[in-house]
Amino acid sequence: MRYWLMKSEPSDVSIDDLAAMPQQAVAWYGVRNYQARNFMRDQMGVGDKVFFYHSSCAEPGIAGLAEVSKLAYPDATQFDASNKYFDPKATSQNPRWFNVDVRFVKKTRLVGIKELRDYPELATLRILQKGNRLSITPIDPAEWNFIMKIL
Repeated sequence: MRYWLMKSEPSDVSIDDLAAMPQQAVAWYGVRNYQARNFMRDQMGVGDKVFFYHSSCAEPGIAGLAEVSKLAYPDATQFDASNKYFDPKATSQNPRWFNVDVRFVKKTRLVGIKELRDYPELATLRILQKGNRLSITPIDPAEWNFIMKIL
């Protein structure tokens, strides 16, 4: 099992939206970064644990817990010319973008990025590194365990 931090803009899908969805699951669509895509396609497994992180909002931070509920499959938005995530180079025979499904586990208190920066135990947390803009990052088990204690 692996641990991940996955960013979502709450204006698109928030932790509350996920909790209200049928089967409390959503396809993690729209990722257009090759490294983040590769994490989903090549490394994520069903049951992997996820920190659901609200980004690009007034108070960014960890808002809840989720888990990977379906292995990677082609992201349908790449084929839809009316979708903002459309990719004209993608074909059904040669998809470029993949997503996994994530399932709601629990809403938590919001652990903001400012608070995360306060803990020396999280000094190497990827989301806190200068220049990191990835929407999906792996979490070290020690970091996962520490954050779980402060939730």
